[in-house]
Amino acid sequence: MSIDSTPTASSLKAFRAAFLDLTDNPFFVPELDCVRYIPDGLLIIENGIFKELGPYDSLREKYTQVPVIDYSGKLITPGFIDTHIHFPQVEVIAAYGEQLLEWLYKYTFPTEGKFKDKEYARQVAKFFLDELLKNGTTTALVFTAVFPQSAEAFFEEAYDRNLRMVAGKVMMDRNAPDFLLDTAASSYQDSKALIQKWHKKGRLLYAVTPRFAVTSTDEQLRLAGKLLAEFPDVYLHTHLSENPDEVTLVAQLFPQAKNYLDVYDQAGLVGPRSVFAHGVQLTDEEFQRLSQAKAAISFCPTSNLFLGSGLFKLGKAKSPDHPVEVGLGTDVGGGTSFSLLTTAHEAYKVVHLQQQCLSPFKALYLATLGGARALYLEDKLGNFAPGKEADFVVLDTRATPLLSFRNPIPTVASVTALADEVFSLIILGDDRTIQATYVMGEVAYEKR
Repeated sequence: MSIDSTPTASSLKAFRAAFLDLTDNPFFVPELDCVRYIPDGLLIIENGIFKELGPYDSLREKYTQVPVIDYSGKLITPGFIDTHIHFPQVEVIAAYGEQLLEWLYKYTFPTEGKFKDKEYARQVAKFFLDELLKNGTTTALVFTAVFPQSAEAFFEEAYDRNLRMVAGKVMMDRNAPDFLLDTAASSYQDSKALIQKWHKKGRLLYAVTPRFAVTSTDEQLRLAGKLLAEFPDVYLHTHLSENPDEVTLVAQLFPQAKNYLDVYDQAGLVGPRSVFAHGVQLTDEEFQRLSQAKAAISFCPTSNLFLGSGLFKLGKAKSPDHPVEVGLGTDVGGGTSFSLLTTAHEAYKVVHLQQQCLSPFKALYLATLGGARALYLEDKLGNFAPGKEADFVVLDTRATPLLSFRNPIPTVASVTALADEVFSLIILGDDRTIQATYVMGEVAYEKR
């Protein structure tokens, strides 16, 4: 990186690079109408907000007094958005040999017990946020642990970094070890206090977070619905239809429900700003209900493959008859990487195994604007539209010897060549591909 030393007292910043974003949904609009690519562009930011983007030669004269941060030869995209991840599970990433329910009892629950200690939670939160930024992720929808202090520690660290994060305390009052259980009443009171303290503080947002139907009583789910009614702009974040044994168990625990989603629906938990992780085993009826309710699914391919859960039906979610908003989720630690590039790589394989294709631009959409739409943050995040928050990532398309050999031209000229280059980043890229990550126009990570 080199910096043009023209002096200025302005609040403006200028960045030069190749720029790529999506301006609409390529699952339903022709891709070429959605892709904005400027091989040599200038991005103007004012007080942490995108102001203007255009060709360098067209804009430079307009902003001659603004010093240029020059990333020529690099590709800048909007910051990545992770729609499902567990910060207390970092320690059990790559834990061997189990499917979902066994994995929870053997690995996850014992580890989450440590988060009763707020200082321990704080140290993990620091590491967790460092890893997100190192991988180009600027926004995430995050599970904390059942202990309110774990949520406090996470929010404090995210607030200090001025991050756009959505998180919540886990609600869990049965079918887990005693040391991890709250009660329906305590989960309601603790969650309400956290909402009142942290929701909309800085860039933070709150998600009401019952772990999943298996670990919540009817009363706890009812009180989660009460929180959504009392605070209609908070989120609902939980798991749904991940594993066949889980679906069977839910049917046994809730015999009055017609399907898994209906358990949540009866409690008032299915609507806008409801994000359901996985959805691997969903029926057509459930997809239709999610579409009708304007709820979203987090597609977590590394986790679904690692835990043997199955193949998410992205084609069903993107049916023109009942479309459902979908974002990508890393699901660390059932998922195996913090990288949304790696996650998109596995998403491509999951879709390919179903005799369909996930194009590189559709994959990038899921990681950026699609994630923003899933989180109802399209007005703030997802592309370079003026007025949005200036979170973005600088990608080195030649970050490794293999990528350099694969992509011999530092900046390609055509969208066709760009599609090939982006696909190579999805298949071969990881945290090494991230040159820098910016949050509200300020550098939050830079590769040494």
